[in-house]
Amino acid sequence: MTVHSKTSHCKIVDCTVRDGGLVNNWDFSVEFVRDLYNSLDEAGVEYMEIGYKNSPRLLKGSENAGPWRFLDDDFLRKVIPEKRRTKLSALVDVGRVDENDILPRSESLLDLIRVACYVRDTAKAIELATLFHERGYETTINIMALSNVMDNELTEALQMISDSPIDVVYIVDSYGSLDPDDIRYLVEKFRRGLKNKRLGVHTHNNMQLALANTLTAAEMGVELLDASVYGMGRAAGNCHTELLLAKLSKSDYNLRPLLGMIERHMVDLRRREEWGYLIPYMITGVLDEHPRSAMAWRASPERDEYLNFYDKMTTPETFPKA
Repeated sequence: MTVHSKTSHCKIVDCTVRDGGLVNNWDFSVEFVRDLYNSLDEAGVEYMEIGYKNSPRLLKGSENAGPWRFLDDDFLRKVIPEKRRTKLSALVDVGRVDENDILPRSESLLDLIRVACYVRDTAKAIELATLFHERGYETTINIMALSNVMDNELTEALQMISDSPIDVVYIVDSYGSLDPDDIRYLVEKFRRGLKNKRLGVHTHNNMQLALANTLTAAEMGVELLDASVYGMGRAAGNCHTELLLAKLSKSDYNLRPLLGMIERHMVDLRRREEWGYLIPYMITGVLDEHPRSAMAWRASPERDEYLNFYDKMTTPETFPKA
């Protein structure tokens, strides 16, 4: 298998548990997560995002979510009794994490903590990520919903981040509405505004462009590439880890363990839970809208009435999007 020199710098961050948990309320068994970790490690995937590190008291409905929604360090040590090459990551949201719940890296199994924010909360994200940096973690800031951000707002946010100690800054296609030309534009903009930062990319598959967008970013030098096994993630899901791994063709990547994981777990899981390319998610991607309206539609008796959904989405006064 040929190694593509254009993408030899890349590292995969598998988000199956964290982003996939948005599909099933993080109802994964310990056995599933342990098998996933071992499979990713055997496949050569560099990072596994094993959940959120948010604080339950700062989030409504926390009592109903699985343990991967609010990772506990003692629990994590039981789940992964033997840490291997694959590093562990967790994500926090600005305003949903108590800094006192984050141990120093020397006392935690986590290697990477990523801070997700909207552009208006960039300063808060920098403050939080800097704190995690000081506690020894690798850090990223993930600016969400970039397709809805004004150009001047993004310029200001990047200026703020450029002076911080944050390691990696993410381009996030939250609504699955971007195409490779948009990705090229954003990578170039991030490069200009962040001279000394590494970049990452997180894509959604509303228009079946997640892989194309991720590879476009990779070939432009973006280093951290988010993906999930079998594409499992909110609504239309993410770039597929198995596809990305096969396409990058790094010499230490091995596709076979991921195919085993899909065979053992993901096929049955996909029968019980819904994610992936579906017309309502395509429509929200085309319209550059959050997929919540499509998710609600898929949970309704009208789930397959695509024309009806499209007409309501394009007639705002009859279908509020708040």
